[in-house]
Amino acid sequence: MAPFQTRTARLVLSVPLSEFTSHLEFAVRDVPRFGFVPGQWLSLKANTPDGEEITRAYSIASAPSENGHGHVAFCLNRVDNGFMSNHLCGLAAGSEVTFQGPFGDFTLHPPLRDTIFIATGTGIAPFRSMLHWLLADPQRHQERELWLLFGARSEQDLYYRDEFERLAAGYSNFHFVPTLSRASAEWTRLRGYVQEHVKEIVGDRKDMHAYICGLDKMVKANRELLKNLGWERTSIRYEKYD
Repeated sequence: MAPFQTRTARLVLSVPLSEFTSHLEFAVRDVPRFGFVPGQWLSLKANTPDGEEITRAYSIASAPSENGHGHVAFCLNRVDNGFMSNHLCGLAAGSEVTFQGPFGDFTLHPPLRDTIFIATGTGIAPFRSMLHWLLADPQRHQERELWLLFGARSEQDLYYRDEFERLAAGYSNFHFVPTLSRASAEWTRLRGYVQEHVKEIVGDRKDMHAYICGLDKMVKANRELLKNLGWERTSIRYEKYD
């Protein structure tokens, strides 16, 4: 499937994840199965009321379909004065969008090692895709130890928390590690920023992979941390959302 071909998708599900964030699921038209690699993104297009075409890139937040459905999902924040995010989050069921892709090489690189996935905010999107795909087949995850270190401000910002809790309960090699920077008094798990807890997970190991996704400041902090721990640059993969 040519990535630069323009395709159409129809909104089939829109679920609020928090006050400003939504999970959107689209069915791709005219394809029995829409192929992509977990971690890739699509370039979505829309026209403003005055006719200007706007294009924005969004990571796919769903695993590739294995049941014949050409569905893709996104985890989107409404951005102040941002046309595209507000346009998409305001769509009614059945509305259509056009897109190109998939694009991107922020994907799992073989051979699989024990891996730490580090995310904040909607940076969770590609990891939702990767982890659902990995854990769906024992031959994919090979019982490697997988950690998802997910940072948010408050509990309501831990998108897909119930899903990750279920995965952690169902797979002994998957560990969901949420941390909150503005936790309530009742919160009993980790507090602070993700980079404050990486060393607790990786220890002195340098034989793992790290995937990092979120805003530039967080990505830089974790890359520098891992490099200072002696990790090779090729073991650290990242994608920035600003």
